[in-house]
Amino acid sequence: MYRNHTIGVVVPAYNEEKLIGETLAGMPAYVDRVYAVDDGSTDRTPGIIREFQKRDRKVVLIQHEKNGGVGAAIITGYKKALAEGISATAVMAGDNQMDPVQLTRLLNPLIDGMADYSKGNRLSKKEHKTGMSRWRQFGNFILSTLTKISSGYYHVQDPQNGYTAISRNALQCLNLDEVYTYYGYCNDLLARLNVLGMKVIEVDMPARYGDEKSKIKYGPYIRKVSFLLLRNFCWRLSRKVISFIGRDKTEARILSK
Repeated sequence: MYRNHTIGVVVPAYNEEKLIGETLAGMPAYVDRVYAVDDGSTDRTPGIIREFQKRDRKVVLIQHEKNGGVGAAIITGYKKALAEGISATAVMAGDNQMDPVQLTRLLNPLIDGMADYSKGNRLSKKEHKTGMSRWRQFGNFILSTLTKISSGYYHVQDPQNGYTAISRNALQCLNLDEVYTYYGYCNDLLARLNVLGMKVIEVDMPARYGDEKSKIKYGPYIRKVSFLLLRNFCWRLSRKVISFIGRDKTEARILSK
């Protein structure tokens, strides 16, 4: 436990035999459950996770028969965390890109009641971008701008950062079956959290790049996510309008009595 709260970490993994071991080995001792979700890997990823299970009971292997996308893997882990009553659930990719030392900085705002969802921010300082290619920085800039408009969280600078933590209350309020299942899941989730009125904060932290290789093809990815963001913008506004009309009608009934 961490500060009297149970902590879960979802680790989505697809063909991560090279780095999944380092990721699991680096988990902080206070983490109660590690939901390692093998998303239909064709390499030794599930076998490596099983070996960790033998040594550490907190590691839970969940397997998808077919690759469903990183969003689908995270949703599976979220559902398991909800079923087990976990207080706060983080996401750390299976490529060892997310520094476990930074995890408490994501958890503290949730435990202190300052946020429902916290996420890392690699873009606030020049020195935090070390190792990030110019193409990746450009893609992040485009998608960050579009996500601000789509989600309504204009203060969020690094929506593509997958290092996140979410409270149990926020998870319970989300319809997880409707969340986008591929790489745009983080953008989609922000719009859904906004409609629910959840408080989102970012935590400055450096990027950590090593031997991992991104599986994202940025051209198709930006096109697909841009369409998703446009759809979410329209959906979010429609939900806000419906909520506003419903509130006005309720107030009118109260005043008429």
